[in-house]
Amino acid sequence: MDERKDVDAMLVQLFGDMMEWEEKSLITEEFRDITNNDMHIIDVIGIEKAKNMSTIARQLKVTTGTLTIAVNNLLKKGYVERTRGQRDKRVVFISLSEKGKRAYRRHEHFHYQMVDQMLKCLNEEETNALIKGLRALCSFMNDKVTEEDYER
Repeated sequence: MDERKDVDAMLVQLFGDMMEWEEKSLITEEFRDITNNDMHIIDVIGIEKAKNMSTIARQLKVTTGTLTIAVNNLLKKGYVERTRGQRDKRVVFISLSEKGKRAYRRHEHFHYQMVDQMLKCLNEEETNALIKGLRALCSFMNDKVTEEDYER
């Protein structure tokens, strides 16, 4: 049995399925005017406190120009609010509106259910092995993004 091929096939399948399932579960009647990408921006903004545009862009691994376009659309749709810094008016802070917070909570609930479904069939040792493997995958992906950034 070729475990590499099996794992690769499962990862590819999971990625596609997760995007599809997430869209179907998140983009309800109330949130029909946003995309999965919009929802991920909402997730990064979070409900704690306002974040500046460069912090959000860095977390999403996009340029501030790309983020500005997306945030402008979310602003028009009523999901986010924009404020200027008190000390430095050039700094723009983004926070979620009440509608944005509802979308955030729906997204958070989807992820909770997804992780809960996976973890409930694993014992502690298996959970630790899964976490170890996912950390290695995340590290690999982060290294790849960093390398590509330097090559540009």
